[in-house]
Amino acid sequence: MTEATGTSRPKRESTMATIAAEKPQFRTAPSAHEALKEHFEKHPDQRMSHPHKWDVSRSDIYAEDRWQPIFREMREAGPLHYIPESPFGPYWAVVQHKAIQHIEALPDLFSSSWEHGGITILERAEDIPEEERLELPMFIAMDRPKHTGQRRTVAPAFTPGEMKRMEADIRQRTGELLDSLPRGEVFDWVDKVSIELTTGMLALLFGFPWEDRRLLTLWSDWSGDTELASVRELDQLRRSFLHEMAAYFQMLWAERAQQDPQPDLISMMIHSEAMNQQSPEEFMGNLILLIVGGNDTTRNTMSGIIHGFDTFPDQRKLFEQNPELIPNAVQECIRFQTPLAHMRRTCTEDTEQFGQQIKKGDKVVLWYLSANRDEQVFENPDKLDITRENARRHLAFGYGIHRCVGARLAELQLRILLEEMHKRRMRVHVAGDVERVRANFVHGFRKLEVEITEF
Repeated sequence: MTEATGTSRPKRESTMATIAAEKPQFRTAPSAHEALKEHFEKHPDQRMSHPHKWDVSRSDIYAEDRWQPIFREMREAGPLHYIPESPFGPYWAVVQHKAIQHIEALPDLFSSSWEHGGITILERAEDIPEEERLELPMFIAMDRPKHTGQRRTVAPAFTPGEMKRMEADIRQRTGELLDSLPRGEVFDWVDKVSIELTTGMLALLFGFPWEDRRLLTLWSDWSGDTELASVRELDQLRRSFLHEMAAYFQMLWAERAQQDPQPDLISMMIHSEAMNQQSPEEFMGNLILLIVGGNDTTRNTMSGIIHGFDTFPDQRKLFEQNPELIPNAVQECIRFQTPLAHMRRTCTEDTEQFGQQIKKGDKVVLWYLSANRDEQVFENPDKLDITRENARRHLAFGYGIHRCVGARLAELQLRILLEEMHKRRMRVHVAGDVERVRANFVHGFRKLEVEITEF
């Protein structure tokens, strides 16, 4: 254990190694998507097999945007269903809104802890020696009481007061970016807008060096892809990227440990009793949580808004004519996109729920994507409707004690984007390739080619 000393305050001990504040070596390629694509081109026989007709862990249905009728059929048949066979092992698929809320409200019975398997459909890598496993504790993958203390540490970064403090800066960055976009030519909205705005926001939250901000997107993709994580041949490459991320953030930790408290998230961790004794694995896990949570969700909804307005031009017209609808439009676009398709829980004791016998140790997968299209809650759910009165009932941010800590910040960024687009009378048309993320966890767009006109 090492000590970090500040010039004007007592020494503070931490299990995070204090290292020389020199920038570590890091790579900017390949992306997770490129590595996975290349792997399956070389090993087409290794593509996953999904014999069960309701096994919604298959990534092709999301890449091809044909998941809706499968979940609709499941919801009509009941709130949850046992899938006995999948590449991720057997699991319960919870598909109705009410059932997901019910299970989320029982966090002691349905554990989120990484020790039981964590928050994604992935199996624990029991076949890998313990010292080689990359298991990263993070507060979303912890149960009470540890979850409570760690969540409480980062929560001050997302209070209404902090949102107000950040609003002017977010607005200025958003406006400048929109003004820089090309007119009269096709460009990729995901790359130029969605990634740029969200990585910029994350860089500010972490106090991350601006010139390296795109690393946050690279690391987010390497850590958040469940299909990638299930390909054993890519484990070493994935681990090496995450270790580069950890080394970079350890450098920032060492710098901040020498300074007085700052409002960024790393400084908050250092000056918190609940988090300043984190192991390197916990630090890395919580970073991944904040990066994936802050990056993928907002990034994919920013793209989903544009695609949704293009698919439903009547709603785009409503937005253009009635800017007062923007706050509700944000909620509806989040519902419609649902940027994280699922979260997973593990049952801690035998129980009966909704007439089904769930055994201790069973994997229970909450499909938020399905809950947000539940006909019992949302009328005509497959339509984008920015006047929808109950759009706020969406479960895209989860429910209960694990509800997304950064939800307010995501909503703020999306609201400002729509307001600044409206101010510039900007209409965005899909005008080229649309490529969706091939994954069962992150639900979004890899490419969205568009052209800008005015209304």
